[in-house]
Amino acid sequence: MYAKNTRTTRRALKISATIVVLGGGLLVATGCKTDGIFADRHKVPKTLLVDRPSDPPHVKAMRAPLDSHLAGAQEADYVEEVLTNRARYHRSLEQLRAYYESRGYATKEQWARYELDGLKNVKAFRYMADAEVPTKALRASESISEADALYDKGLELMRRGGHGVPILYRENLMVQASKVFQELVERFPSSDKIDDAAFMLGEIHKEYLPDQEPIAVKWYERAWTWNPDSPHPARFQAAVVYDYRLHNRDRALELYQEVVQKETAVQSNVRFAMRRIGELTEGNKTEAATTRVSRATEP
Repeated sequence: MYAKNTRTTRRALKISATIVVLGGGLLVATGCKTDGIFADRHKVPKTLLVDRPSDPPHVKAMRAPLDSHLAGAQEADYVEEVLTNRARYHRSLEQLRAYYESRGYATKEQWARYELDGLKNVKAFRYMADAEVPTKALRASESISEADALYDKGLELMRRGGHGVPILYRENLMVQASKVFQELVERFPSSDKIDDAAFMLGEIHKEYLPDQEPIAVKWYERAWTWNPDSPHPARFQAAVVYDYRLHNRDRALELYQEVVQKETAVQSNVRFAMRRIGELTEGNKTEAATTRVSRATEP
């Protein structure tokens, strides 16, 4: 029995070896490319082939080339396009939320509401400096109760956001507060609170939003422009930003001088301004002398 099993095993091994040799020869003959050998085995019947589903419209829109009407556009054209589409997006989302609410689709209505709430925490830029801050021509002239309420609402948001404690502040609440103050200025441009709102907007952009110093100084400047008797130290704050963050020492010197003349309520600010006037003036003299010496020694 053992001998018979052995003979059977040997015969099977010979057959396997023959198959391997024939297969190897076939591989050599075909240049080691196996696609032709096994093509039929893996060929998918045409009846089973399914076209890849096309991308949804919003994905196609993102991949689409720039609109032809923007060909050769300038910055103002692109900014206008962004602002228009941003407003359209917000309006469409609000309409969708209202639709879900009217149909009783509570879950989807909550999704839309959640997305709308998220937009409140996004700082939306207008990109053009003149569009970012309203005109200098406004004047704080009349008491308007609705504007007063908005101002109080903005202050409360700043308080909740950690105003005065920059290390622990909440940026989303500061963004919301900035939108409330901007709404005040835009809706009630003659309110006697516009200079107060402008100062607070300067504070928010200076302390709580990253890299916003150029916008901050513009809001500070609006505060004293809209109300020359504004009680806020807007000139001083703008001078410090120009001095230490924007490194525009000439403009800082001008504003420090105005602080000494027009913002004397806070004496510590006045003393600081006087010290910086002396330092900046001396620095300018030294720089001018160095320049003269350098030019005189030039070959």
